[in-house]
Amino acid sequence: MLNFIFRALLSAYKSRESLILENAALRHQITVLQRNCTRPALRWRDRAFWDLLSCLWPDWRRSLFIVQPDTVVSWHRKGFRFYWRWKSRYRWPGRPRVPREVRELIREMSRANPLWGAPRIHGELLKLGIEVSQATVSKYMVKPEHRPSQSWQTFLTNHARDIVSIDFFTVPTATFKVLYVFLVLDNARRRIIHFNVTTNPTAAWTGQQIIEAFPWDTAPEYLVRDRDGIYGSDFTRRVAAMGIEQIRTARRSPWQNPYVERVIGSIRRECLDHMIVIDERHLRRVLRKYVDYYHRSRTHLGLEKDCPETRPIESVEMGDIRAGPVLGGLHHRYSRRAA
Repeated sequence: MLNFIFRALLSAYKSRESLILENAALRHQITVLQRNCTRPALRWRDRAFWDLLSCLWPDWRRSLFIVQPDTVVSWHRKGFRFYWRWKSRYRWPGRPRVPREVRELIREMSRANPLWGAPRIHGELLKLGIEVSQATVSKYMVKPEHRPSQSWQTFLTNHARDIVSIDFFTVPTATFKVLYVFLVLDNARRRIIHFNVTTNPTAAWTGQQIIEAFPWDTAPEYLVRDRDGIYGSDFTRRVAAMGIEQIRTARRSPWQNPYVERVIGSIRRECLDHMIVIDERHLRRVLRKYVDYYHRSRTHLGLEKDCPETRPIESVEMGDIRAGPVLGGLHHRYSRRAA
């Protein structure tokens, strides 16, 4: 290449006639080579030369024979992309990496609790004093093979603090019987105030559950329920005697009572869908364990990643992270303990 440039500079001192004859000789030799030779293999220096020449010499296309002019244009575009890729190369460190032990903890939590999503794991980490973003949790958690079932949608954004919701849901047993679970929920803190199980729900039995849920003048101002026929005159009379005003939802509109519907959905998805209930006694025992976990350990999106019973944040100085199984390992509670 240097030899070629040196000869090009010397040609500036040649006579016009000599240059014409030399060009004719060179063109003839190029024509002969094009007839007998295959396509020449060009080096990057050859491409760089023609790229530079195309920028300096307007008539470069007339003297180009070894490749098409469009090829030189494509070389220039590739050079442009290469230049900016080189200029934008990684040179400075960005956001600090997530510590290895935190990444492993996220993966461990996601594997041990396949029903948990990124928000739940993020809430657990916040309670353990680990400050990472929810996007980071989603990045490092082990993704399940199957997409988790769709969660309930919250249709109400504002609600009064003195409102409770009630509802029934059914649970099949191993002997194909049906058990009815009655639930009373505090909408403000998503706290399960009361639950009970029966094989034969009646209006009198349901009214008695309200009395047991709110002893000693602790009754709320409003009670939200659906239009199920089980809430008969006996139930209505007892509720009115306690000074509670009933708010009945529209027919076939469970979305108007979203908080208790979501809790029932959580109980099913996170507990009952993963076991076979033997009998009424077994169901009560399982629900007591889940309700305790739900109140004291399970973080909630609607409570800003807190629990219905406020769970304090544990600092790193409190010790190592320990996992305690809940419901036979279906869920885990994470806490810090001194070694």
